Amino acid sequence: MINISEHKVHSEIVEHQLQALDTLHSPKTAKTLYRWVMGIFLLLFVCMFLPWRQNLNGKGYVTALTPQDRPQNVQNAVAGQIKEWKIREGQFVKKGDTLLVITEVKDDYFDPQVLVRTQEQIQAKKDAIVAYQAKISALDQQLAALRNGLQLSLQKGRNKVIQSRLKVRADSADLVAIRRNFDIANDRLARGEAMLKDGAVSLLDVESRRLKVQDDQAKVQTQTQKLDISRNELINARVELGSIDAEYQKDIAKALSDKSSALSSLAEGQAELSKLENKYENIRIRRDQYVIRSPQDGYVVKTLKAGLGETIKEGESIVTLQPQAPELAVELYVKAMDLALIQPGRHARLEFDGWPALQFSGWPGASVGTFGGAVAIVDRVNSKNGEYRLLIKPDHLGNENETWPEQLRIGSGVKGFVMLKDVPIWWELWRQLNGFPPDYLDDILPDEAAEKKK
Repeated sequence: MINISEHKVHSEIVEHQLQALDTLHSPKTAKTLYRWVMGIFLLLFVCMFLPWRQNLNGKGYVTALTPQDRPQNVQNAVAGQIKEWKIREGQFVKKGDTLLVITEVKDDYFDPQVLVRTQEQIQAKKDAIVAYQAKISALDQQLAALRNGLQLSLQKGRNKVIQSRLKVRADSADLVAIRRNFDIANDRLARGEAMLKDGAVSLLDVESRRLKVQDDQAKVQTQTQKLDISRNELINARVELGSIDAEYQKDIAKALSDKSSALSSLAEGQAELSKLENKYENIRIRRDQYVIRSPQDGYVVKTLKAGLGETIKEGESIVTLQPQAPELAVELYVKAMDLALIQPGRHARLEFDGWPALQFSGWPGASVGTFGGAVAIVDRVNSKNGEYRLLIKPDHLGNENETWPEQLRIGSGVKGFVMLKDVPIWWELWRQLNGFPPDYLDDILPDEAAEKKK
């Protein structure tokens, strides 16, 4: 007790002798509550140092990893009218099974013998092409004959020119000789007349010399005319040689023109033949398109057309087909601010709609009913909703090798968590309160960890 009185008390008072002091003891419930509160605070303090896995969450749905495994709409290649259905919704079909049979709606293909008639047109055009080829061959032979005839005629004309030139030379030489004889005869006549005056020769001799002069003069005239005729023949031979080339060139040009026309007709015939063959193949392939077949094994999800006799356009969707046994993946969407922290290979935990799950985002090992995955693809552009798409495939590493449920269907909803770094809980709370991004720098991707182990 505290002595605050003026009268000092030196004797001790026994507590049990004073009943009022008994009411000052702490009750047991308060002590129990105190212990519980202290224990809870101590437990929370200890929990603050437990590891916590940082993560990024997003929502999405189940899809197929490859485009060929995703649901597809089967389309028809040609327009037609529905004649017969061969399947029903929910039915399993194999590749090549008939889904639908249609009939023709274009009048260009109504004729049941259109293939036969087109084949006849093709054969007729082939015969025409053979005729054009034969004509071209005949024209080639004609051109060869004309060119050979031209060479022979030119050689003949050159020979004739040479002969005429030689004849002119011979006639010129004869004219020179005759003129010399004429000059000699004139000289003898002059000497004879002089000697006749002197009486050295007789008049008969002089007259014979005069006759000789006249005869030589006539020969000179004759030979001169003969030389002129030879020269004219040489000129005619030269003119004829030039006309031979011109005449043959005219015939050759006409043959070449006929050949060009035949080649043009042949080219047109070949082009028309190609068009007819193309038309024939198109008609044949179009006939095969009347039966619409399954492109791969799968299940008929839904028929997009109904009834019989309904007209469908080219490229119109008819049936939705889900391929058999697709390689499943999850299409998850995350915010743009989290994209820099995600790379292919990161682990993820997935919660599928319809499968009971107890998800602890920070403790993957304590999550119940969730399934493991790994980021396979990160899109380089955002989607229409402004978020980025991730493709997550099943994970077969470490403890996250749970097999995804066989009952999963494409399109089922998924909630996913992409796992990042392990940090203490107090660090995560501090980060969340301050709005800091997850700690990423010291994190190691699964592929890098496997390489380090090696």
